[in-house]
Amino acid sequence: MPSGIEIAEGGTRLLVPEVHSIHGPGTRTADVFFNEQMAFGRDVTVMFLRALEKNSISVADAMSATGARAVRVANEVKNTSVTANDADPKAMPFIEHNIALNSLSNCIPSNKDLHILFAESSFDYVDIDPFGSPAPFIQSAIRGCRKKGIIAITATDTAPLAGAQAGKCRRRYQSEPIRGYMCHEGGLRILMCSIAKELAKFDRGMRPLLSFYADHYFRTYVQVEEGAAATDRSLEQIGFMRYDAKTLERSVSACRDKDHDKGPFWLGPLYDKGLLARMNAAGMEDERRCVKMLGLWRNELDEEPFLYDVSELSSFAKMSPPKIEDLIEALNEVGKAAPSHMSPTSFKTDLKTKEVISIYKGISPDNGKR
Repeated sequence: MPSGIEIAEGGTRLLVPEVHSIHGPGTRTADVFFNEQMAFGRDVTVMFLRALEKNSISVADAMSATGARAVRVANEVKNTSVTANDADPKAMPFIEHNIALNSLSNCIPSNKDLHILFAESSFDYVDIDPFGSPAPFIQSAIRGCRKKGIIAITATDTAPLAGAQAGKCRRRYQSEPIRGYMCHEGGLRILMCSIAKELAKFDRGMRPLLSFYADHYFRTYVQVEEGAAATDRSLEQIGFMRYDAKTLERSVSACRDKDHDKGPFWLGPLYDKGLLARMNAAGMEDERRCVKMLGLWRNELDEEPFLYDVSELSSFAKMSPPKIEDLIEALNEVGKAAPSHMSPTSFKTDLKTKEVISIYKGISPDNGKR
């Protein structure tokens, strides 16, 4: 038995290293990595796979570490056969112990390099959750995904994707990131663009099922679609962005030009609202957070890329911010608006920037004081 402590997460028991990450992106504090804060991300995977309602689904957790995600899926999602893989031999005792701890017959340990695993085998659902950038692993994940399968990818290199390290973003993702209030949405859309372009090399397209930013990472689940027509449909949803900080005006274009110089980004939807409607938070480790996020994802204006932020408007108008609920209510009297999951002060709307600013000024607490 490996040395560690036993915890309960969701409906599963797990042995994890006694010294492990609890908050933030985490550091390699032990031979085998475990981040307690990622329980929410593992909750989402369980909810997601349950909502697929498949009679059978083969799952590969390709970078399994302690096996937490793989074991939870095998234990908490019906009709799954799970491969808990990690290239590090030190992970195997944890994976094997956690399989035995939950008496699982539908989960097998695997000690292979990810690239070898996907060269030898293919799966209905492929999950890669690396420590850092997923860029070196995306092509192999695609090779390991069966026709009409699903790929789930996590990126924890938020600094490059969100523009704090623009040079790394250009090198890893061949994209110009955007800074400021839209940085996390931009980072998520850069990651999705990168996946779409890699799939295109195999004449495969993608249909996003669930994509989000949380804590210190980006996460996307995409359904793979086969053929040139599907590939072209995906590529048509890639484009560039213009942002004018002097006016807050933003627009998108299929082509890069001197104004639309940010990106490329995925400009298509982030969610499948039908699947979101079937996702259920009951029994999850962080049930309250799951309920809250499901509500945000279900109601977000998915067809409107690039959010606004109350703080952005406050700084621009030099006026005190109203409550975001009041602002969204006022926006909905003219068009459509809803909160974004990216931050508590962000929202999306189909209104033009000038209309948004005008409505903001009209309901600011400073209105009428000058």
